[in-house]
Amino acid sequence: MRIGLCFSQSQLDEMQLRDKNVIVIDVLRSSTTVVTALQNGAREIIPVGSIESAVKISGSLFGDVTLRGGERNGKMIQGFNLGNSPVEYTEAMVRGKSIIFCTTNGSVAMVKSRYARAMAILGFVNMSAIVDFVRSLQSDIMIVCAGRPPVTGGFSLEDAVCAGMLVQRLSDEKSADVELTDPSMAARSLYKSFGKSVLKMLKNSDHGRYLAEIGFAEDIKVCAQIDSMQSVPVLNGTSIKLRKNETGPAEKEAPKVPV
Repeated sequence: MRIGLCFSQSQLDEMQLRDKNVIVIDVLRSSTTVVTALQNGAREIIPVGSIESAVKISGSLFGDVTLRGGERNGKMIQGFNLGNSPVEYTEAMVRGKSIIFCTTNGSVAMVKSRYARAMAILGFVNMSAIVDFVRSLQSDIMIVCAGRPPVTGGFSLEDAVCAGMLVQRLSDEKSADVELTDPSMAARSLYKSFGKSVLKMLKNSDHGRYLAEIGFAEDIKVCAQIDSMQSVPVLNGTSIKLRKNETGPAEKEAPKVPV
């Protein structure tokens, strides 16, 4: 298995990810929010690359079972139902709902992966579940860190360290036949340097400090909880759902979207 890695989605376009097995990472906070929403019973996450796309798509769906979630500069977008804080995506709020999801970097990386052979969402919160998922693929993977906007350099320490943890776990086994690219080796080194205290690393990262300044310090603690959830969100057509055979709470009672 060859493990490729890109440190920022801004360096890629969708054609570079076509037919690849892609793991998308946006630790603060899109990955954590998507995993939380689906585990709490959301029907699906529909990622979009812009606010305009979110508005257009939501206009064609049923309002009582559709929510708009996302952020710009870390804060909820005006007119949306939810921001990008995982603590907002409670079962009471999202159960049975389709969520149109628009964030600065995370949802853009997800949209760019729409032609992937397989795509899954990774945060620290579902690390072991994704490790098992990747192993089950028995094929090469490309890790895509959402990163930060190009104007700020594109690189995100927390995404790189999370990617490095995945690389480390996949290459841990003596029997593992793993080929690492230069970026994946670099990510593994960053994990070895900063992975002893994930919470401390998140708090000290550029985006972690910014989130704390605007009132989302609790989100950082949620995002730092390794293996707090066991869900594997995967691309299913144009939306992201729980991997087959996984269910959120009381899914049997969730309302269906009319067709």
